[in-house]
Amino acid sequence: MPSFRSTSASNSITFRLRLDNIPGTLAKAMSAIGEAGGNIGAIDIVRVEQNKLIRDITVNTGGDDHIEEITHVLNGIEGVDVMHWSDQTFIMHLGGKLDIRSKVPLKSRDQLAMAYTPGVARVCMAIHHAPDKVYKLTIKGNTVAVVSDGTAVLGLGDIGPEAAMPVMEGKAQLFKEFAGVNAFPICLATKDVDEIVETVKRLAPTFGGINLEDISAPRCFEIERRLKEELDIPVFHDDQHGTAVVMAAGIINALKIVNKKPQDLKVVMLGIGAAGTACTNMLIEMGVTNIIGADRSGAIHRERTDLTKEKMDYALRTNPHLFSGSIHEILQDADVFIGLSAPDQITVEDLKKMAPNPIVFAMANPDPEIKPELAYPHVAVMATGRSDYPNQINNVLCFPGLFKGVLECRAKDINMEMKMAAAYAIAASISDEELYPSYIIPSVFDKRVATKVAEAVKNAAYASGAARRNKK
Repeated sequence: MPSFRSTSASNSITFRLRLDNIPGTLAKAMSAIGEAGGNIGAIDIVRVEQNKLIRDITVNTGGDDHIEEITHVLNGIEGVDVMHWSDQTFIMHLGGKLDIRSKVPLKSRDQLAMAYTPGVARVCMAIHHAPDKVYKLTIKGNTVAVVSDGTAVLGLGDIGPEAAMPVMEGKAQLFKEFAGVNAFPICLATKDVDEIVETVKRLAPTFGGINLEDISAPRCFEIERRLKEELDIPVFHDDQHGTAVVMAAGIINALKIVNKKPQDLKVVMLGIGAAGTACTNMLIEMGVTNIIGADRSGAIHRERTDLTKEKMDYALRTNPHLFSGSIHEILQDADVFIGLSAPDQITVEDLKKMAPNPIVFAMANPDPEIKPELAYPHVAVMATGRSDYPNQINNVLCFPGLFKGVLECRAKDINMEMKMAAAYAIAASISDEELYPSYIIPSVFDKRVATKVAEAVKNAAYASGAARRNKK
């Protein structure tokens, strides 16, 4: 019987096999891969040798253990030899994923004299006399710094600045691919809040905006707050606010499906770190008044004596009825569950206790708080943080378009009005006629989204007084 397991292109492996040139040998290898749970993609002939065929077979796998299992199975087939295998994800990262290219040719002395000395001196002096010209005459006007200290990278934790680089490079790719915004990874070899703030301040003249990424809580709150106060360019901690914006977009559309209003909801939020706190702020802005946060010790309420300052601040703004108890207890009659915590935190029995037509956003990565396969029969709308299920809450729907709008109007800040505008723009990318329980969030490849978000954010920036560039 075939082994069924979750496979992904992110674990795509190309096996180079030496096969006996006998009919049926390839079929045996393919059958073995399928029996082991591999998902076969491309099959290519590399070359022909005497009585042998060298073939590459690309297989989506479930990870390192699965790769070893498939390799072992293939080597056990008569006439099949695994010469080696290559990891397609690692191949993509060879030499890094970014490059710097010149926008203008330098093929003559005249071009060189304009791009560099002596002509460039005139441009320097123009900026010196009118500093705002730096936005038009340099890369600053369309460039964002992606800043991390590597302390909260994906679900990997504190892995350091060097190990964080592939993620920050990927973030910079997304800025460029989805919104045409230049971005560059800045990974800092310090965890000290003062040093991070001071370093970013010194780098700021080069950039039109700062995207903070994968900085652990609670330091991320202070770092963002101080940089927003001390810089004259927008600062945005995407782990907090990008997640919150896309979550809000999903809730806006999910509420249309279940025909409920924000002010009538009971919302349970499991995990109140950086993203959970920002999600709560967005829900409050939407008009939700009954939000109960929870951590490992249960419901967050103002009478708990074990709360940090950040959690007490959270308690003072939420849980108006002072619910207490475990996550399983406070889910009773809840309309919405939002998870930003860890795998397998709630059960089917918990879902059965929720209010009719519950909405469940289980966003822990890579494994959600409850498996969608278990949840689907018991919920009206389900969303996760994963790309292999419908309704992925993915920050890439927010930050490229948001920064595009921010940079185009030269906003000095990214305020709540601009974030809410982004959320409603993402939600509006799906018409009411298209809306469906498994389609409340647009595809990350929907090119309309970044444009809609940018325009909405610009309009909100002008309306709220955050924009500095004259409206065209």
